Amino acid sequence: MFFDTGLPVSRETDARQVVEPGTVAFWTDGGALALRYGPTPISQGDKYRLASPCNVLGRVDGDPRLLTTVRDGDPIRVEPADD
Repeated sequence: MFFDTGLPVSRETDARQVVEPGTVAFWTDGGALALRYGPTPISQGDKYRLASPCNVLGRVDGDPRLLTTVRDGDPIRVEPADD
């Protein structure tokens, strides 16, 4: 799932293409927030592969599979976790 931000961001040296479910990342090639909740068409086995390396920002709080209910155009809220 990708959400367009329109923000120009540089790829970090530790950007990753293979991530765990629930990873919140910034896709610098597309200028979008990536919320990984399941395999992509280029995933292999249990390794979830993004379209290209992304800057990892954090994790989804709760079950990332709930993102399967989000449809194109649905509003979502992303906020920092309480520490």
